[in-house]
Amino acid sequence: MRSGIGRATAIRFAGEGATVVIADLNPEGGEAAVRDCKENGGRAVFQKTDVSSEADIKAAIERAVSEFGRLDITFNNAGLGGVLGPLEETTAENWDRTFAILLRAVFLGIKYSIPHMRNAGGGSIISTASIAGILGSAGPLVYSVAKAGVIHLTECAAVELGKDRIRVNCICPGGINTPLLHKNIPGGEPVTRQILEAAQPIPRPGTGEDIAGMALYLASDDAEWVTGTAMVVDGGFVARGNTFGARSVSQVPSRWSGPSFEQD
Repeated sequence: MRSGIGRATAIRFAGEGATVVIADLNPEGGEAAVRDCKENGGRAVFQKTDVSSEADIKAAIERAVSEFGRLDITFNNAGLGGVLGPLEETTAENWDRTFAILLRAVFLGIKYSIPHMRNAGGGSIISTASIAGILGSAGPLVYSVAKAGVIHLTECAAVELGKDRIRVNCICPGGINTPLLHKNIPGGEPVTRQILEAAQPIPRPGTGEDIAGMALYLASDDAEWVTGTAMVVDGGFVARGNTFGARSVSQVPSRWSGPSFEQD
């Protein structure tokens, strides 16, 4: 949770009185987010975490319990573009690398949250999916398939864990103008902003704060009877219909797009 959606959500939760463990691969960005949380009146600590590592995910969750006494909320938000380009040029290795971060990590975040939330009498697990998991051509192919998996995993886990009063939901952002998106678009942030303004009925790009607001709702008692949902937060993109098109997505050159703080 170093930048974009994760950082905005951590700051928002801290300001609402939550104690936060920021789990990220980038110590510099993670510590900066901790300072932002504290400046917003909350408590936060940083835990270096590689979400492709099962041990790291388990350790991050256990850090929350050891540091603050219990686990009430888990936000599975780590993301990257993963492998880009046509399906026929996608290697099995890069398919697996993409799924390890976008889907397997969500499974592990849910898995290791369960016993702690059960001990606490319930909890809220929130994961970041995408409108690319709903529409067939709103994002890179492998990314889109993995995000569709997050949505279905959310539904299945919600059914299994409802008896424990553990709610499981996911958020499907639309075009959020964060480094993860605009670093992959020629022209960067200004050009990305123009594209998103034209693509979404609400004529502005989405922000991390837009997603943070939905995450806060799903974590709150106001959402006590909400589970198994994929909450679309997209400025009307899905309602309008995909304006990017499958052809434009498939024409992206084949390459790997890593975390936002890394240069491809």
